[in-house]
Amino acid sequence: MSDWEADSDEDECRGKLKEPSLDDWRPATALLKRPAGNRPAGGGEKWGSRLAPGGEPWQSGPLEYRARVRGDRERAGFPPLCFHLDNALVGTLIGRGGTKIKELEESSGCKIKVVKGNYEAEIKILGDRDKQTKAKTLIDDLVERYSQSTAGERHIKGSFKQQGVGTNCYSETSSGALKSGYSNTKQPINWAYLRENKAKYEAIKWADLPPIEKHFYKESPKIASMSQEVADRWRKENNNITCNDLKDGEKRCIPNPICEFEDAFRHYPDIMVNIRKVGFQNPTPIQSQAWPIILQGFDLIGIAQTGTGKTLAYLMPGFIHLDLQPVPREKRGGPGMLVLTPTRELALQVEAECSKYSYKGIKSICIYGGGDRKGQINVVTKGVDIVIATPGRLNDLQMNNFINLRSITYLVLDEADRMLDMGFEPQIMKILLDIRPDRQTVMTSATWPDGVRRLAKSYLKDPMIVYVGTLDLAAVNTVEQKIVVIPEEEKRAFTRYFIDAMKSGDKIIIFVGKKLTADDLSSDFGLQGIPVQSLHGNREQCDREQALEDFKKGRVRILIATDLASRGLDVQDITHVFNYDFPRNIEEYVHRVGRTGRAGRTGVAITLVTKKDWRIASELIDILERGNQVVPEELISMAERYKQFRLKKDMERDLGRPHGRSRKGF
Repeated sequence: MSDWEADSDEDECRGKLKEPSLDDWRPATALLKRPAGNRPAGGGEKWGSRLAPGGEPWQSGPLEYRARVRGDRERAGFPPLCFHLDNALVGTLIGRGGTKIKELEESSGCKIKVVKGNYEAEIKILGDRDKQTKAKTLIDDLVERYSQSTAGERHIKGSFKQQGVGTNCYSETSSGALKSGYSNTKQPINWAYLRENKAKYEAIKWADLPPIEKHFYKESPKIASMSQEVADRWRKENNNITCNDLKDGEKRCIPNPICEFEDAFRHYPDIMVNIRKVGFQNPTPIQSQAWPIILQGFDLIGIAQTGTGKTLAYLMPGFIHLDLQPVPREKRGGPGMLVLTPTRELALQVEAECSKYSYKGIKSICIYGGGDRKGQINVVTKGVDIVIATPGRLNDLQMNNFINLRSITYLVLDEADRMLDMGFEPQIMKILLDIRPDRQTVMTSATWPDGVRRLAKSYLKDPMIVYVGTLDLAAVNTVEQKIVVIPEEEKRAFTRYFIDAMKSGDKIIIFVGKKLTADDLSSDFGLQGIPVQSLHGNREQCDREQALEDFKKGRVRILIATDLASRGLDVQDITHVFNYDFPRNIEEYVHRVGRTGRAGRTGVAITLVTKKDWRIASELIDILERGNQVVPEELISMAERYKQFRLKKDMERDLGRPHGRSRKGF
């Protein structure tokens, strides 16, 4: 045999090939004479065996041998074409589940390898020269189409970094010829230089910003005279409020909490008029501590359970912030306040809250996918003060230059944990690139997972954190939680029994895990003469809004929904939450439960748990115990069985035994 083989990855890239001697390879007859322990199963298959140094045969079968030889033949005499690609484009090249790179390989006849680095990936194209050229052309076209589809990011076209003289691979010249050792006429992007000079370019980008004012707090004498002991006792008595300063170095003084609305808004009579008009008696715990912090101009992270008034906690200071900037609203060239929310329903709800408080002619708009895009563009271009938006649609308008985000001075990331769960972080990052870095930022969340901490560290500047209750996950304490361990096939009958037992004043949300299940249950109940509405992502936006409207107005008393309705949905007279399917994680369980027991009311949450839900049994028990709820014996047994199952699996893994049922005796 005279096949060629590269010494290593480095030699393969350089094209330094060596001719193996006859001693490196043995004919099939030599294989038959080697020790029995090294023979392939069945003994004596007629295939060649490559021997390792020292004469020992390689531990490989005929398929592995033939694949290796075939790969060597394909590469013989043709070193791989290598170039670099920015990591941001690697996903475009590979495609979902590897579909795009497989398509490129089939179209070109080449093997394409991707070696991802810290900032750039090395792309290797293996095959003969014509095929390599074809594959490179296809990749160039793919990147070109991607660049054209992302307006404002034309620099991505230059992310191919061709190798120059002395590199490991030959590169493509400007004329298209493939010549070893010649440099490309295109100048590569110096990413290291750009990163080193990031601060300088940021300063140039934001050099012409108008001034911004953040401090609007005038502490009342009563609050100023409050001692530290009194403030700590008040926080503890009001749902155990905890405050921390996350600034590095010397810590700032935590403002005392306010006890009445006048303590925060005494000097803003228009705000007080709105509060009295709505009929609020006292601020909620999160409001009492958040308002003094936000009005002093600090960034804030607010962690509190659902239904505790987080929306008003950032809206009221936002109104004051917008009205008292040095540059008048009509001369700013764009909106001054942006609220990002994860779902359309929550965006519409925040917009409804904003519309309740008519403060000095401030205009707001809700921007969300599924709505009238042209109408949203028309309103935005005419001029608004507050934009409440979902990240996807706002990113769309931003990339097409329909909205100016440079004028934003007050940013709210509402339900940040849910936005991360839904995969909106890339859109959030793009949006924040166009918002001035000296803005004031408020982030609200019901939980404090690692993803939210990372987001807060990246996009908030020296924030303070206020959390009500505990950072440990806990359900609303005004809700009675009932767990029913039941076989899967009995769930539908139990649900029908529960609905038949409903009282005339009851209103219920039935949460399911799949959109198909929501449609199936809705159709089933409709055929039985039970009026219901359904809410999930596959329904048209007008149908979703109608479903919510019917439920809020009491036209139907049963809403069947996916986790789309688990966050931010504020219908205060919901008496029951019914978890037909257990959610995908324990955080969503807490949010579902929070749809009832709102605004001081009480509620009941019934959850059906089946054998397939045993992995969450232990976490569910923790939630129930924190809320002083009854823990069923069946749930405790389920948690114990899962614990034993995990211990067994861990032992099998440590011992190197195969998982699954033994095939002995089959």
